[in-house]
Amino acid sequence: MSKYRYVRRVALTVAMGGFLMGFDASVISGVVKFIESQFALSKIELGWAVSSLTLTATLAMMVSGPLSDRIGRRKVLFLAAILYAVSAISSALAPTFVILVIARMIGGLGVGASLIIAPMYIAEIAPPTVRGRMVSFNQLNIVAGISVAFFTNYLILQLGQSDAGWAQPLMFDEYNWRWMLGLETLPAVLYFFGLFFVPESPRWLLLRGQQPAAREILSRAVGEAEARKELAAIHASLDRDAGKAKVAVTQLFAPAMRLVLTIGIVVAIVQQATGINAVFFYAPIIFEQSGIGTDASFAQAVLVGLTNLVFTVLALLVIDRIGRKPLLILGLSGITLSMFVLAGGFYSATYTTTGEDLADLPAELNAPAIEDLQDATFGSDVEFKKALRGALGDELATQYESDLINAAIEMNPWLVLLGVLAFVASFAVSIGPVMWVLFSELFPNRIRGLAISFVGLINSAVSFGVQLVFPWELANFGSGTTFLIYGLFAAIGLGFVVLVLPETKGRSLEELETILVRDPA
Repeated sequence: MSKYRYVRRVALTVAMGGFLMGFDASVISGVVKFIESQFALSKIELGWAVSSLTLTATLAMMVSGPLSDRIGRRKVLFLAAILYAVSAISSALAPTFVILVIARMIGGLGVGASLIIAPMYIAEIAPPTVRGRMVSFNQLNIVAGISVAFFTNYLILQLGQSDAGWAQPLMFDEYNWRWMLGLETLPAVLYFFGLFFVPESPRWLLLRGQQPAAREILSRAVGEAEARKELAAIHASLDRDAGKAKVAVTQLFAPAMRLVLTIGIVVAIVQQATGINAVFFYAPIIFEQSGIGTDASFAQAVLVGLTNLVFTVLALLVIDRIGRKPLLILGLSGITLSMFVLAGGFYSATYTTTGEDLADLPAELNAPAIEDLQDATFGSDVEFKKALRGALGDELATQYESDLINAAIEMNPWLVLLGVLAFVASFAVSIGPVMWVLFSELFPNRIRGLAISFVGLINSAVSFGVQLVFPWELANFGSGTTFLIYGLFAAIGLGFVVLVLPETKGRSLEELETILVRDPA
């Protein structure tokens, strides 16, 4: 790796956009519990608070690829850094739910831009032998951002209960969710200044006819000899496209693109339909459903982040040795099994409130109405929550849902923890990082920006839907059915990978283009 020290440093800097994306997206997991009661949100409004970021990220993906083709990859990354900082500050200061959503949507524009452009840029500067590892730096930074968000959320929760003299004036307890959101300002500013030390993509420079600049950057990145080979391959690819008209969206649907586009669309859907962002964005809520309480649920969310980080590092180390397809088969098998275990665990849970349980609850809940629930047993979380709302009303039932579930549930919470951690590990070692590596490899140079934006749009749209309806699903379908649906999507994806997906490791982008994209005879 010492041979590629420069390209590694550049890739790590660019991949800091992934850190911001991961932090910005997952920090909301600690916020939802507090804003739901503060702003008196319905389940769909709560889902909207989480998914609004993904909505604008989806819109940004539609334009960030073509925009980077016009003004350059580097300038789009600068813009993303600015959007992250503006979003963090305005989210922390938001006085109303509407303003909070608008602030989160601004951050979503940065998420969409960096999520598309960072891996694209890295793939365009990295040599084929280490491209998978370099592109995975972005996914590594995403999961590092997720882990840091879980940890800082837990830390702020603990500081809110601290008697330390320095913590009291900062009012971590009163402004806990505002502190959680505002911390992102620091890495956003660091990312902005770090981009001044990153060159423009050499492939983009060649597309713009700036051959001397492209040669200089490639020589510094991979050495003079490899630079000459890559320049020749890129020129050959550009020459093949020289007589063709300007790239249009319709070219994505040409017969020659059928295989790579199908692979891109299916992988994009499966990655999100298996429920990864429901777990990342609602982790404390999921753990609270197993009856462990608020503090423990935030602590277990930290374990989710650490597991994600460790197994993403493992994927980064082996992706160029084992290959993309074996990792996907292994990971999707694990995801399917984990989701079925979670579904079975929640299907087996029962909910019973005894007189002793009721006596230990907060004074506000010791009302005559709740006594009707004493010694009643419910066979599902949906039935139990419905009974709570009928006895207490929506506001009190929402505010004390964690306490009431903790008092009534009979199930093994360790089964939930192990199922979630196994799911996250399986995702992180496979379809999490591999999807973006595939996206950066499958599509030809000339339409890569447009193609990645298109499949990224689909991926983000599915993510938006999963996040939006997850609180509603828990309330209406229950935890067991929700996780069963995710497991079925993983099983479908596994079958597709086994039957259709080719291996792409170790081949140049131009070589892959000749193999996968063929004009009909």
